[in-house]
Amino acid sequence: MGSKYTKEDILRIAEEENIKFIRLQFTDLQGVIKNVEIPYDQLTKALDNQMMFDGSSIEGFVRIEESDMYLYPELDTWVVFPWTPEKGKVARLICDIYEPGAPGEEPTPFEGDPRGILKRVLQEAKDMGYTAFNIGPEPEFFLFKNDEKGEPTMELNDKGGYFDLAPTDLGENARRDIVLELEDMGFDIEASHHEVAPGQHEIDFKYADAVTACDNIQTFKLVVKTIARKHGLHATFMPKPLFGVNGSGMHCNMSLFNEDGNVFYEPNNETQLSETAMQFLSGILDHAQAFTAVTNPIVNSYKRLVPGYEAPVYVAWSMRNRSPLVRIPSSRGMSTRIEVRSPDPAANPYLAMAALLASGLDGIKKKGQSPEPTDRNIYVMDKEERVEEGIKDLPANLKEAIDNLKKDEVLVKALGEHAVEHFVEAKEIEWDMFRTQVHPWEREQYIQTY
Repeated sequence: MGSKYTKEDILRIAEEENIKFIRLQFTDLQGVIKNVEIPYDQLTKALDNQMMFDGSSIEGFVRIEESDMYLYPELDTWVVFPWTPEKGKVARLICDIYEPGAPGEEPTPFEGDPRGILKRVLQEAKDMGYTAFNIGPEPEFFLFKNDEKGEPTMELNDKGGYFDLAPTDLGENARRDIVLELEDMGFDIEASHHEVAPGQHEIDFKYADAVTACDNIQTFKLVVKTIARKHGLHATFMPKPLFGVNGSGMHCNMSLFNEDGNVFYEPNNETQLSETAMQFLSGILDHAQAFTAVTNPIVNSYKRLVPGYEAPVYVAWSMRNRSPLVRIPSSRGMSTRIEVRSPDPAANPYLAMAALLASGLDGIKKKGQSPEPTDRNIYVMDKEERVEEGIKDLPANLKEAIDNLKKDEVLVKALGEHAVEHFVEAKEIEWDMFRTQVHPWEREQYIQTY
């Protein structure tokens, strides 16, 4: 696919639109967006891949002595932020990160760059004959009111329920503004609606190739938080901010293409799912207990993955039922897809998609056999029935997930040892801080009784 923009286009637009600052964006291992902001007069240098930054200042990147990194902007990600003032607009470019080569050698992609990691796994798919890996993400979020200091409270801004409209859904105005801003920035929005829990919203965008979809998720988070703040609200992508109501997920609809079209579609059998689709599915199920560390990467993620709130807890699949990890939606033809329901919006999208794709490709390489679908409600089965059906549980907490990731050779190889080592180290610290903290619940339960 040709590029939408050339360097000359970008320089021309920047001048015409009176762009004063350009944010060079990238994502760290934890999924947090980082910016290096440059004035307009540095734009040419940036477009020539000459901008450097200090990699040692970014958690999990590199040590001080190997700190200089180059930012390589991806021209297609050029966007002018619509909410910036007329007098001096701000634009952004999403960048890949490169390491300086040895003297006289060209820079090389930095192996700890999440976007680069996804591109590496996509290259493996290309080498296997697949031309595209498309993703349609469905990120959910909560809107809370801010207090007079602008700090988030735990007070929701509405009492709405699934698909509700105003007057109960006061978040509707904020959500409408978010959709308008996104459309202004060139997003294709499929749907926007209130979710099951009060204060919870979902905006689905049209599927795109994996890298673009992940860029979109990161841009989306930025837009949602920015516009919410204008409405006096705080948007959070924390998976389970409130006890007793549904958490926020980020279901991922995935399809794999080759030159002939969608390889998951096979018109000539009963389910119209191809052998490749079933093999990909088997890889997803095989590696689910390990990729959960990446798709559900924080302590709080595991408060969402509990029975009773529509989030999956068990490693199984179905075409009808929404309780398993994987659902195959009913549309076929070009829209044939596999929906993985466990990821949450705290995930680093680049790492999460890299892990899901690597899992599926491993299933194809091994010609894996998918188990039978589970079409009854798994939540009402007891442990023995689940064992009999061969249904494993997803990890119960971050520690269990991290231990599974470390043992999974396929995922460690796909994500690269540098990223896995730094990711695991950060997560083990996070788990330890949580484990040793005394929580209010414990005091409520025990301080008087004992």
